[in-house]
Amino acid sequence: MTDLPSNVRWQLWIVAFGFFMQSLDTTIVNTALPSMAKSLGESPLHMHMVIVSYVLTVAVMLPASGWLADKVGVRNIFFTAIVLFTAGSLCCAMANTLDQLVMARVLQGVGGAMMVPVGRLTVMKIVPREQYMAAMTFVTLPGQVGPLLGPALGGILVEYASWHWIFLINLPVGIIGAIATLALMPNYTLQTRRFDVIGFLLLATGMATLTLALDGQKGLGISSLTLAILIVIGMSAILWYLWHARGNDRALFSLTLFKNPTYRLGLFGSFAGRVGSGMLPFMTPVFLQIGMGFSPFHAGLMMIPMVLGSMGMKRIVVQVVNRFGYRHVLVTATLGLALVSLLFMAVALMGWYYALPLVLFCQGIINSMRFSSMNTLTLKDLPDELASSGNSLLSMIMQLSMSVGSPLPVYCSACTVSTISASTRRWRIRSFYTRISAWRLSSPCPLSSSPVCRMIPVRTSLSGAVKGVDHEILASGHYR
Repeated sequence: MTDLPSNVRWQLWIVAFGFFMQSLDTTIVNTALPSMAKSLGESPLHMHMVIVSYVLTVAVMLPASGWLADKVGVRNIFFTAIVLFTAGSLCCAMANTLDQLVMARVLQGVGGAMMVPVGRLTVMKIVPREQYMAAMTFVTLPGQVGPLLGPALGGILVEYASWHWIFLINLPVGIIGAIATLALMPNYTLQTRRFDVIGFLLLATGMATLTLALDGQKGLGISSLTLAILIVIGMSAILWYLWHARGNDRALFSLTLFKNPTYRLGLFGSFAGRVGSGMLPFMTPVFLQIGMGFSPFHAGLMMIPMVLGSMGMKRIVVQVVNRFGYRHVLVTATLGLALVSLLFMAVALMGWYYALPLVLFCQGIINSMRFSSMNTLTLKDLPDELASSGNSLLSMIMQLSMSVGSPLPVYCSACTVSTISASTRRWRIRSFYTRISAWRLSSPCPLSSSPVCRMIPVRTSLSGAVKGVDHEILASGHYR
C-alpha cells in the first residue's frame, strides 16, 4: 500500500469513508427505534418500516449500480451516491412522522445501494491487480468498524441528545466525502452492454409490492382489497419477468443460473435463513429496552459482542469448512443458532445480565459461520461467465430476505396497539421473543434429515472454490 501514488491512497480513503458511512447506518438505527417510536407517537413494532424501507431499496437498486458506474463513470456515480445518502440522512433527521421518515430512508437507501458496489469497482480500476487484495482489506476495515461502533454510538446519542443525531452525524462526513470525490477521484467509464430496463422494472415492482403486501393490514392498515391488488401485481410482475428472461441472453438475471442445483439450494437456504435472522436486529434492541428496561446506551453495548464474534469467526471460517465440510457446518450452525437464541431468552428472563454478552458473542460466531458457508456454497459451482450475475442476485436476495424478516414481528405479536399499558406491552414483547426463540429451536431439526439437506456436499474445500466473484460477500457473516 505504501508504494502506491499519493493520489491513489487518497482515493482509497474516500472509498473507505463511504464504506464506513453505509455500514455504520446499518446498526446505529436499531438501538434508536424505541426512542423514535416514542417521539413519533408510534408503536415500537411499527418502526420496522424504518429498516424495511432502507433494506428493500438497497435490494432493488443493487442490480443497476454496477451498470450505472460503467456507463456514467465511477466518480459521478460515487459522488451521486454520497449526496443522496447525505441528503437522505438530513431528511431523516427532519422527519416529523413515520411516513416522512420512511420516505427519507428510501432516499438514503438509493445512495447506500450504489456506494459500496461502486466503491469496490473503483478499487478494481485504480489499484494494480497484484495489490487488489491489500487495497480491499484497507477500504473494508472501516466497514467492519462501523457495525462495531453503531449500537453503542446510537445508544449514546439517543440517551444524551436525541435520535435525530444518529442521522445528523452523517452530514459532515458526507459533505467532505462528496467534495473529495469530485476533486480526487478519476471518472473511469467502460463500454457497457444494453441494460435490461424491462427486467429491472419487473423485478423492482414485484419485490416492492410483495414486501408491502407482507406488511399489509397489520403494519400499514391497508384494506383487504388493496392487499389483494398488491399481491396480484407482485406475482404478475415476477411471472412476467420469468417469461421475459426465458431464452433472453441479455436478461438482468439469466434463468440459466437456476439450472445449477447447488446455486438453487444455496439461494433458497440464504433466503430462508435470513428471513428468520432478519427479525433479530429489529427485535433485540426493542426487547432489551422495552421488555427488560435497559437504557438505549446499555442496549447498544449488548450488541457489540455479537459484532465481535462475527468479525472473529470470519478469520477462521475457511479452516472450519475445510475440516468438517459444508453439510456438517451448516446443520450444526443452524441448530446451534436456535439453541443460543433460546439461551439468550432464558438468561435475560432469569436476570443473569452478566451472561448476555457471552451469549450474544456466541450468536455472532454461529451466524457468521452459517452465512459465510452458505454464501460460498451458493456460488462455488457457477461457471465463470455466470459468476458475476449469480453474485449480484445473491446480494439482492440477502437484502430482500432481511426486508421480509423485519415485518414478521408485527404478525406474531399483539402489542402493535399503542394504547395498551407499558407493563402489558413489556409482558407481550417478552412473550413474543420467547416464541421466536422456540420457533428457531424447532425449525432446524427437520432440516437435518430432509432430502434438501442431503443435497449439501459433505467434504468440499472452501478455499479457492469460487472464481470471478466478490470475495467480500463470501467472507461476510451476518451480525446486523
